[in-house]
Amino acid sequence: MTAGGTLRLSFWRVIVAVIVLSALIAGSFFVYKAWASARTVDGAEAWFAGYADVTATPSYAFESPIDAAANDVVLAFIVADPTEGCEPTWGGAYSLDEAAEQLDLDRRLVRLEQAGGGYTVSFGGLNNDELATSCTDPDELRDAYRAVIDRYKVTTVDFDIEANDLSDTAGGERRAEAVAELQSERRSAGDELAVWLTLPGATFGLTEEGTDTVARFLEAGVDLAGVNVMTMNFGASRDKGETLGEASIRAAEAAHRQLSALYTRAGTPLSDAAVWAKIGITPMIGQNDNAEEVFLPADAEMLNTFALEKGVGRMSMWSLNRDTTCGANYVTLSVVSDSCSGIEQKDFRFAQALAKGLSGTAERAAGLITTFEPVDPDDLVDDPATSPYQIWSEEGTYLAGTKVVWHRNVYRAKWWTSGDLPDNPVLVEWETPWELIGPVLPGETPVEPPTLPDGTYPEWAGAAVYEKDARVLFDGIPFQAKWWNQGESPAAASSNPDGSPWTPLSVADIEAVLEELGISTEE
Repeated sequence: MTAGGTLRLSFWRVIVAVIVLSALIAGSFFVYKAWASARTVDGAEAWFAGYADVTATPSYAFESPIDAAANDVVLAFIVADPTEGCEPTWGGAYSLDEAAEQLDLDRRLVRLEQAGGGYTVSFGGLNNDELATSCTDPDELRDAYRAVIDRYKVTTVDFDIEANDLSDTAGGERRAEAVAELQSERRSAGDELAVWLTLPGATFGLTEEGTDTVARFLEAGVDLAGVNVMTMNFGASRDKGETLGEASIRAAEAAHRQLSALYTRAGTPLSDAAVWAKIGITPMIGQNDNAEEVFLPADAEMLNTFALEKGVGRMSMWSLNRDTTCGANYVTLSVVSDSCSGIEQKDFRFAQALAKGLSGTAERAAGLITTFEPVDPDDLVDDPATSPYQIWSEEGTYLAGTKVVWHRNVYRAKWWTSGDLPDNPVLVEWETPWELIGPVLPGETPVEPPTLPDGTYPEWAGAAVYEKDARVLFDGIPFQAKWWNQGESPAAASSNPDGSPWTPLSVADIEAVLEELGISTEE
């Protein structure tokens, strides 16, 4: 995890299908339709656990936490043996038995539990092959995962999928199928197995390969505890002057929208709160791999406040090994160290800031199961009398800035649009012309949209010649010419906005015209 992985962004689209969901209730099957929503079982408490690199030197004494924020750890990383692809190892250097003998790992884990701490195990990471990449036999892969889970008696596992592991489609399918079988197997036996995916993030959210990974797990039938976003090494996706705390918040918000869309596409739409409970955030404390990016304690405090407000399910960090000031002999602070943060700080300063107010543990949350509850279709019907804006229509045309109501939510058009569903579950913001503003509030009444008086502009005529910036009305909508034209209908602006010489006026443009005419737009 010392790097966020390669960031790639391209189109990823699937057609939203109408899906019939079934749930076992009171000994019989109750059928939900595609409008059913899902929720996470009540009782989840957000938890904090920093990653601890098991094989890094100098060794980090996670078994003797001297601060409560370091009581719980995510042990990193279980990977494939470099020569025996189906053999689980710690960091490619120690088999499970060798780790017990040479690192005293098993004994240290017992000591951690005796001290009141807890641990989970993470598979993957940046620098080695995750088991599914090297182990091509599905049965052997499942056995390898089972061996780790049984050896360390964990109820929560984390899959940190990066780099080549993330781009390996076949390996990703093997991983998802194996994890689905193990989770089903353990739950059938009355045991718990919570599954987290840890994936590279940017300010636009998960990469396409990341969303593909989530979709693959959902399709395989894995009940994901959540998706943990690595908010680090943002590179070009970070705005100039933006702090890493601000960039991390943008990444988490974008990932929330993506995860919501992925569950909707899988036929199990979640409420906003339920999605936030499935979001994890993991910054890289102090100096990041990008030399100009430094995550400061103030960023940690900002991110913690955000997480508490939103109700995220998990907070982590890379790593507990690094949550201390570098010694005097470590002079090149812009080069990332495995054992210090690269900034002046108190010990466990980042863990304390990120863990504040998070009282849960991974073990207590491991038994939560995503279940479904029906939603009355009548609750999605929009009433014109109580809607502040016009109700969206597939046949309608909407200028940039126009607000509409759909399924009791208010949306604003980012550009001219017609026929685009406001709540279409897209994975990236630029795939939809609509921006969600928020729900319709109790007691709201219709707000009249701004319109231009008859005769403000002449009606478009096919034989007329129009100079640049000329304005006309076409089917009641005002348009402005982008260049000289004749016989070019404004109707083409919807199907070919770049090639058409016409662009519709935005709501802001209309309001400016009304102001020039001395007509107030205030209620």
